Amino acid sequence: MEAEGSCMTITELLERKQRQCTDYVDGVDDCKEKFPSLGPMLASKLGGFCNRKLLLKRMPILQWMPKYEAGFLVEDLVAGLSVGLTVIPQGIAFAVMANLEPQYGLYSAFMGCFVYCLFGSCKDLTIGPTAIMALMVQVYIAGLGADFAVLLTFLTGCIILMFGLLNLGFLVQFISMPVTAGFTSAAAITIASGQVKSLLGLPGRSNEFIDSWENVFKHYDETKLWDALLGTATIVVLLVLRSLRGKWSGVGKYLALSRNAVVVIGGAALAYYFDASGSKPFSLTGTVTPGLPPLSPPPFSTVLNNQTLTFPEMSSKLGSAVIALPLIAILETIAIVKAFSKGKTIDATQELIALGLCNIAGSFVSSMPVTGSFTRTAVNNNSGVRTPLGGLATGILVLLSLGLLTDTFYFIPKSVLAGVMIAAMFFMIEFHAAAEIWRTKKVDIIPFIVTLVACLLLGLEYGMLIGIVLNVCFVLYMTSRPGIDQALLRTSSGIEAMVVKPDQSLIYSSVEYLKHEIVKMVDKSQVCTVIIDGSCMSYVDSTAAKVLLSTVEELALRQRTVLLWNCNRSVRCTLCRLDKQLFYPLFKSGDLAELSRQVSCQDAP
Repeated sequence: MEAEGSCMTITELLERKQRQCTDYVDGVDDCKEKFPSLGPMLASKLGGFCNRKLLLKRMPILQWMPKYEAGFLVEDLVAGLSVGLTVIPQGIAFAVMANLEPQYGLYSAFMGCFVYCLFGSCKDLTIGPTAIMALMVQVYIAGLGADFAVLLTFLTGCIILMFGLLNLGFLVQFISMPVTAGFTSAAAITIASGQVKSLLGLPGRSNEFIDSWENVFKHYDETKLWDALLGTATIVVLLVLRSLRGKWSGVGKYLALSRNAVVVIGGAALAYYFDASGSKPFSLTGTVTPGLPPLSPPPFSTVLNNQTLTFPEMSSKLGSAVIALPLIAILETIAIVKAFSKGKTIDATQELIALGLCNIAGSFVSSMPVTGSFTRTAVNNNSGVRTPLGGLATGILVLLSLGLLTDTFYFIPKSVLAGVMIAAMFFMIEFHAAAEIWRTKKVDIIPFIVTLVACLLLGLEYGMLIGIVLNVCFVLYMTSRPGIDQALLRTSSGIEAMVVKPDQSLIYSSVEYLKHEIVKMVDKSQVCTVIIDGSCMSYVDSTAAKVLLSTVEELALRQRTVLLWNCNRSVRCTLCRLDKQLFYPLFKSGDLAELSRQVSCQDAP
């Protein structure tokens, strides 16, 4: 037997296939199927839990740290500081969006950086609070309090870690690009819509798409002119700085990269100036609790409305959030890693383990749920980061801001934070993805549009579920309708046979369609022999075998003969295990000349 992973030439491959066919013919009775042996399988998996190879794989820092060069340090520090200047204003904005106190955004912004440095495999990825996660927290935690958000962080981390340890990262592959693009676009539109009220200085707290615009139209006459002007100016400045980032060099480049911090510092300075002058034209963020977060386990009980709730009661109130948030966190992180991997193979399992540990560790410092951030990952990449060590600089900068700058955060105008959010959302709406989908495969625009509309009207979690189900229905429909090539074969003796070639394996969802088409073709023609070409059939299941048997029997009643041509060993053995006496004589192999001869012999009186 060839060694595992060895390569064969085409000639060797053909020879091995021929040997398999010969072995099958010579050993008719050797078609028993063995149930997979679980013992050796578990031994091979469990045997690798305590070896050096697995340790290096599960702690990537042990791979890149010995190769670390002194020249990398400056680039990692600059990138880390750039990300830190971005995450500080964003973290405050995300906490406000989630209906939490501003400091919770900063509590969420540092622990993920430290943990991912140890366990992350992508140098560019930054873990922390994001707009989508903040919106989901707001939807599920509204009116429940910060303890529920912290507990949700812990549960989210546990579920993601469990997915990673069970190697379930492949499940993300069932979420297609159109569904992902529709979800991301809907989330961006929903988030931007929810920030319009803060941009205009309007009352209200809703972050849902329809409710947000209802609130705007209901209170538009209460618009605060100064808030609206400052928020609009913030968006304009951010867009101008972003457009110039590739045209500047030196200090200008890093000014463009830290544009969020620039507008927040500028807005806070302006608000402080007016406050010192005795005027308060802007709605301000307000008091941010100073100091580092308490280091303690996540709350497994809490007091709500003067009632003490236990862990099961808190979990029941969280409801579907325990499933929805881990799914969205995984989706965001894997999508970002794929985007920045530049064609390299990614280890989805390792990314899930790292993300799960980031959330679990974050729950011990009062973090809300975190995941990968596309905006800050792009900043990290554009800043020239070389290793995940840049995350240390980001985390340290956030901790310093918590200890030294919280008094300054009081003066940050809410309209500036809203402007930061809206400007970031402009580039999350994936118009380019919609155009690409339409150009590539027009039918795929349907799950994109359905996901987008469902997310906007019904909520992100339900919209995502509807999009996935619709896409799976598309896949099931395609597998249930295999392509069938039909051709007539005329032998040298003048006998005509119909060759039918399905273009995929046969399973329970597709075999009835094949039978229907074969019977219909036979009724339209007068051929006596039907040849099913199995060269594209690598697998048949028990239902398919049963239906093929009924097909042979039904055609026999119509005085038609069925031959199975060029089926592989697996297909032959499956059919023979069902009814060897019926199927074995029907198997034929060889080229067209050989097939023509066998058909002539089959139809000879």
